Amino acid sequence: MRSASPRSTTSKSPEKRYYPTPALEKGLDILELFASTPEGMTVSEVARRLDRTMSEIFRMLLCLEHRGYLAQSANRDRYHLTLRLFRLGQEHPPTKRMVTEALPIMHALAQITRQSCHLGVIDGGHVVILAQVDSPESTGFYVKMGSKVDLMHAATGYVILAHQSEDARERAIQEWSRETQKKKPSDLDDHLSKIRARGYEKRASYQVTGVVNITFPILNSQGNAIAGLTIPYVKRLEDNISQNEIIDAMREASRQISDAMGASTEPLVAAPAPKKRTTKRQS
Repeated sequence: MRSASPRSTTSKSPEKRYYPTPALEKGLDILELFASTPEGMTVSEVARRLDRTMSEIFRMLLCLEHRGYLAQSANRDRYHLTLRLFRLGQEHPPTKRMVTEALPIMHALAQITRQSCHLGVIDGGHVVILAQVDSPESTGFYVKMGSKVDLMHAATGYVILAHQSEDARERAIQEWSRETQKKKPSDLDDHLSKIRARGYEKRASYQVTGVVNITFPILNSQGNAIAGLTIPYVKRLEDNISQNEIIDAMREASRQISDAMGASTEPLVAAPAPKKRTTKRQS
């Protein structure tokens, strides 16, 4: 006798297959909670925030500490997240390859512009800085590698959103709204359209007075942005490099990195205009 065939999932509204895994979900809840609480937490604070018992949370914390995801403070009263998750993200092949390809180009860009530069990607409702190169000058401004910035407070975030497909863009915005409990900015669509038309963003920093962020997208083979290359421009009194020269250098650097990631960024050559046909007048 033949067994019953599995339930068809080809209907217009297929059911999502979901198998509850309480222990895994509990561990992920803890990691996500610590990721949003840099000051760390005690066992009782974690239990209260997740509405769990002290005993089950304590066992999970011991396991995560043993695996290197959590560590205890010096006085052993609080736990905090280690850099293990960040290192795992760095080891992800596409990310690792992009950083490997980008760093030599970023070092050359810093030498040309005499400014620092960094490479950022969208992660949930934030922008995470994957790579950073200092200015060769003795003074400058830089963003620390591994730091996280609210998606809507980062030029990098806007540039990536502006150069993604509509579906990817909406998913990122929804994730940001879910994490921050905020509504989408009313002028966001218009802002992204202007960035898309210009091809890059140049605006005053959302966080630091006197810094102008100039950001270009890094594109993949589908023409969608996977990262943003940013120079946090600081004007020096002795500077003889104009912002327009910096923008030109960044455009070329972002093209080189995008090409390395499989994008086709060569400018299209316009076909020559057809010559007008002339008819010989009869004398």
